[in-house]
Amino acid sequence: MDKRDIETVREQVSCAAVLERGGWKVDTKQSTRRAVKYRRGDGEIVIVIHEGKGWFDPLSEAKGDVFSLVIHLDGVGFADALVHVRGLVGFVSSEPEWVRSSRRKSPGPIGTRWMRRPPPRPGSPTWLYLSEMRCIPDAVLVEANCQNLLREGPYGSMWAAHMDAFGVVIGWEQRGVDWRGFAVGGAKELFRLGTEHPKRLCVTEAAIDAMSLAAIEGPRRDTLYVSTGGGWAPAADAAIRSFAIQPGLLLVAATDANAQGDAYGERIRLIAKATGSQYARLRPNTEDWNKDLTG
Repeated sequence: MDKRDIETVREQVSCAAVLERGGWKVDTKQSTRRAVKYRRGDGEIVIVIHEGKGWFDPLSEAKGDVFSLVIHLDGVGFADALVHVRGLVGFVSSEPEWVRSSRRKSPGPIGTRWMRRPPPRPGSPTWLYLSEMRCIPDAVLVEANCQNLLREGPYGSMWAAHMDAFGVVIGWEQRGVDWRGFAVGGAKELFRLGTEHPKRLCVTEAAIDAMSLAAIEGPRRDTLYVSTGGGWAPAADAAIRSFAIQPGLLLVAATDANAQGDAYGERIRLIAKATGSQYARLRPNTEDWNKDLTG
C-alpha cells in the first residue's frame, strides 16, 4: 500500500475498534467524553483520546495512533499491524450512549458554565454528598469554598476546579454517587487546595482524595494538596515541575496504592530527581485516601 492508502485506513479505523474487537471493555465510571478508558484482564488499561484517533497507556510512556496500538498490544511489526487494521475497515464500535449524546450540542464557555453554578453550602445536595457519603469534614469544604474550588453539579454531584498558575478555572473534575467525568471542553492541570507557597506538595489522583488527605493530616499549613484528575496531562506535569524547582520543596507522591498509583509515583520521583527536590512516597492504607477516610 502506498502512503495515501495507509492514511485512508488510519482515518477509517478507530482505536476503539481495535480494542473492542480484542475483547477490551469500557470502564464507564472512569471514562470521560474526551478520554474513554478501556480495561482487559488484570490491570491492563488503554485510554482512547482524540475522538478515537489516538491512545495512551497510563502505566507507561506508550501512545500513538491505531497502528502503533496494534504494535503495542500484539508485539508485531508495522506490516502485520497494517493488515490487522485494514481488516477492521467498516467495523463500527459500540460507543457508550453518554459519549454519543454528548456530541449533540456545544456546552458553552468554561468560565461561564463555572460561574453559573453555586458553591455547595451546608445542607445542599453536593455538601451532603461530600460530607456524608465521602466523610470530608466541614472545615475542609469551607476552605475549598474560600479558594473557589467547588461548585454544585447536576443531581448532587461535585465540580472541583482545575486552575492554571494564574488562578483561572480551566476545567473541573466531576464526581457523584454513580458518575465520574471531566468538564466537556475543559483542560486538566491541577486541583489546588492549600497554601499558595508550599514547602510540601502532595500529588493525588482525584480532588476528593486531595481533600481527604487534607482532612487526615489536619490539614498542614505548609502543604498544597493537588490532584491531576486521574490522568497525567502535560500541563499537570509542567505545573508540578514549576513547584519542584522551588528551593527546599518536598515533593510527595500521594497517589493510589495500586499499579497506576505506583506508576504515577515513579513519574513524580523522576521529576524530583530532575529538579533536585526532596521526594517521598505516601501510600494510603487502603486503595485511596477517601477509602482511608471513610473506612
